[in-house]
Amino acid sequence: MERTFTAERTGHARAVAEAAGRRIGRPLAHPADKVEYARLLRGQGASYGEISTKTGIPKTSLHRYLQG
Repeated sequence: MERTFTAERTGHARAVAEAAGRRIGRPLAHPADKVEYARLLRGQGASYGEISTKTGIPKTSLHRYLQG
C-alpha cells in the first residue's frame, strides 16, 4: 500500500516541477552552448585537444558529441 502512495506522490511532484519549468532527472554534463561552440571550432579545423582546452569538455566526450 505504501508503494502506491509513494509512486503517486512522486508522480505528482514530477508533474508540478515540469509545469514550473524545472528540468527533471540527471543534470546535463555539458551545456548545449558549449557543445555548439565545440562544433564550430571543429568546423574551423581545430583539433580535439584545442577544443577541449577552450571548452573544458574532455576529449572523449568531444568524440561522442562531434561524431557524425
